[in-house]
Amino acid sequence: SLADSCKKEDFEKFIALYPGATVITYVNTTAEIKALSDISCTSSNAKQIVEYLPADKTIIFGPDRNLGNYIKGLTGRDMIIWNGTCHVHEKFSLEAILKLKKDNPGSKIIAHPECEMPVRIAADFIGSTSELLKFISRDDSNTFIVATEPGILHKMKIAKPEKNFIPAPPKDSTCGCSECNFMKMITLEKIYNSLKFESPEVKLDPEIIEKAAIPIKRMLEISEK
Repeated sequence: SLADSCKKEDFEKFIALYPGATVITYVNTTAEIKALSDISCTSSNAKQIVEYLPADKTIIFGPDRNLGNYIKGLTGRDMIIWNGTCHVHEKFSLEAILKLKKDNPGSKIIAHPECEMPVRIAADFIGSTSELLKFISRDDSNTFIVATEPGILHKMKIAKPEKNFIPAPPKDSTCGCSECNFMKMITLEKIYNSLKFESPEVKLDPEIIEKAAIPIKRMLEISEK
């Protein structure tokens, strides 16, 4: 859903409005969007990437507006944010999360930066998937309310089986809206068939491949520094 919220034609026009700006895009984008970008980033290294650029540099950041605004707030940099979102992180209910915290004394709210601002404000810790996993391992709390795709709870339970992990509830209690519809399309059978038959194959234009590799390599170069 995040990649779908940033179409090539629309993003191309958006970039043209701000000549000279450096374009940073999240890894959850299509190869076409990467081909229009200067640097890629992950939720783990977005702050580092932004702060690496000169302080007076104008930055276009996309597609996730929540992650972009979070990084903008941390760094105070001049960032123009594309209005895209991940359907999972837009669906959490702040009211339900706060009730869970009240019902579980001593618990901590941990959230991914793709969450909306009210959830981030309520959070005791904000971090990428890997940072959330590190936090629950080092923190003394016994119970965590987790505001990100609930698939991560499995890894958290493996890392700390003695602790309790509660998925943050969605605004609509009648659906599993906090689960990623697209991630849940992946099955063991599909993985098996892909490995065995090397199908389906994703084919890209060689020029797109070459251009899309540039921002990824740039990200890795900056991350190493």
